[in-house]
Amino acid sequence: MRRPIRAAAAAVLLLTGGLVTVVAATPAQADTRICEQYGSTTIQGRYVVQNNRWGTTAEQCINVTGTGFSVTSQQGSSPTNGAPVSYPSIFYGCHYTNCSPGTNMPIQVSRISNAPTSINYQYVGNGTYNASYDIWLDPTPRTNGVSQMEIMIWFHRQGSIQPIGSPVGNATVAGRSWQVWTGSNGSNNVVSYLAPSSITSWSFNVLDFIADVRARGQITNSWYLTSVQAGFEPWNGGVGLGVNSFSGSVSTGGAPPTTAPPTSQPPGGGGCRVSYTANTWNNGYTADVRVTNTGGGTINGWTLAYQLPAGQTVGNSWNATVTQSGSSVTARNVGWNGMLAPGGTASFGYQASYSGSYSSPNSFTLNGTTCTTG
Repeated sequence: MRRPIRAAAAAVLLLTGGLVTVVAATPAQADTRICEQYGSTTIQGRYVVQNNRWGTTAEQCINVTGTGFSVTSQQGSSPTNGAPVSYPSIFYGCHYTNCSPGTNMPIQVSRISNAPTSINYQYVGNGTYNASYDIWLDPTPRTNGVSQMEIMIWFHRQGSIQPIGSPVGNATVAGRSWQVWTGSNGSNNVVSYLAPSSITSWSFNVLDFIADVRARGQITNSWYLTSVQAGFEPWNGGVGLGVNSFSGSVSTGGAPPTTAPPTSQPPGGGGCRVSYTANTWNNGYTADVRVTNTGGGTINGWTLAYQLPAGQTVGNSWNATVTQSGSSVTARNVGWNGMLAPGGTASFGYQASYSGSYSSPNSFTLNGTTCTTG
């Protein structure tokens, strides 16, 4: 339930020569208390603050100010080897159809020239939680549901918790050193940047992290930035956690910056191989597709793209999410088969129809890199 606390207006009566003048003071910014599971409100006419109690039915309440929010009640609890109970946060962009006022997101990465942001966190000594800054991207201009790529920047953690997946090395991004983790939570791929020590306040450019994830082969410039969020993931406790201030914007008009390739390389040159086998009958067929990483680095999250000959239409698929637009087909990994070590193979298939004579596609790209076939 949302309970706005109203500020009373003051009036001053000035008597001069019998003239009565009434002067009304401007009301102060009213705080807002949110306890609804997915309750939200806007501040500064451009950001959304959300309670987002997605992992528990227990009470969680936040107090929203004109510049941020704080957690005032947290009754939920979750084992530290599982998911957190919530993500109270502030964001701009679009999150499950809730779009911040005046946002220009979703916006294609290739169109973004600058994305500065700044945040100031407030931490407490009780509970198990992280302070996470999330950047969400998707191959489509998504405004609802879960975007395919989540970039998590861990500013602070307390307790025996760790990012999703496993560590793949270290990186320097936006002038700071990070331990990098990659994995999947079953709904989306995740690249996490874990700070070696707590960060309370920082101003940086979101594009620096997008560029590093792009260099890892996880996204391309054709993907869309859908939202940017900052808040906390509590497993238990956390009363008093807060975002004292937050700002962010996205500008267009130039090419995004680039960074040096990471230690774990995406496939390049002859770094991938695709085997495509069809079993045809009448006007239908099933396709068995095998994707092999022939490069020297681990692939964390893959997207295979190719063109089907005219007259072929994809139907049911398995072990991948397969979509078709005209003759263009895109197959993306599901939660459990997104990681391909050097020499590793992922297989998927689908049922399709065709008209006329059958022929197989003969050109494939994996995360934007051309693969060999056979």
